[in-house]
Amino acid sequence: MTVLGAIEAGGTKFVCGIGNEQGEIMDRVSFPTEAPEVTMARVIEYFEGKNVEAIGVGSFGPIDPIVGSSTYGYITTTPKPHWSNYNLIGKLKAHFDVPMGFDTDVNGAALGEYTWGAAKGLDSCIYITVGTGIGAGAVVGGQMLHGLSHPEMGHILVRRHPEDTYEGFCPYHGDCLEGLAAGPAISKRWGTQGAELSPDHPAWELEAHYLAQALMNYVLILSPQKIIMGGGVMKQAQLFPLVRRKLQEMLKGYVQHTSLTADIDSYIVPPGLGDNAGLSGALALARLGI
Repeated sequence: MTVLGAIEAGGTKFVCGIGNEQGEIMDRVSFPTEAPEVTMARVIEYFEGKNVEAIGVGSFGPIDPIVGSSTYGYITTTPKPHWSNYNLIGKLKAHFDVPMGFDTDVNGAALGEYTWGAAKGLDSCIYITVGTGIGAGAVVGGQMLHGLSHPEMGHILVRRHPEDTYEGFCPYHGDCLEGLAAGPAISKRWGTQGAELSPDHPAWELEAHYLAQALMNYVLILSPQKIIMGGGVMKQAQLFPLVRRKLQEMLKGYVQHTSLTADIDSYIVPPGLGDNAGLSGALALARLGI
């Protein structure tokens, strides 16, 4: 059995684990994301002596995942204090001489779902997380989507709902998708955490309005074979039928495919890997190096 290391590097917490090339997770640990010197010391301590043969890292971003770039392996322009322009892979390489895979947490999760989860057997998928922020990763033709860098689908512009006066919280763009629909936008707009709102609260119709717009853009641009939605906000199960219905209304029958009409319940789905999507995604990244 090949021993793989996995790191789900989140802005709130790091999750580290040991698994294998079948996606089985045998051990894990999690701890809060503090300053890099504190957090990475705990990461290195966890992996020491475990004889991992490759390590995969799915990280909060923005990052540089482009091999050959002078800043490959860095977390780049993040607003997370102390982590801007931090050489995460370089720090790991100084301690572990093994192959390493590095990408965004959502690209990793998309790869995990493509390899072992809800998109297994398909050619493409999108994984979108809706939580403290919004991010999305994509697998196209069996490969994670890259270009100049990695996708930043959480920061697309959406049409504001005519009755929504909340200004948006994104420090870069104000009322982009993340600024209007991530968890902090819900709590700031309504004065309480989303988890405290009733399932029939008008917050969820508004949330679905913005998320469905995003999915419409993704469908029209990338035409994924599966859309997987995770993150804390999507724990509100009532969102899935609302988003599916609103996406159909917005498309107005323009894209004629049964996945978007008769089978939409199995097209827009929660992660097949459940809460393991991020860590399994990091395992899938490690698996690329063996």
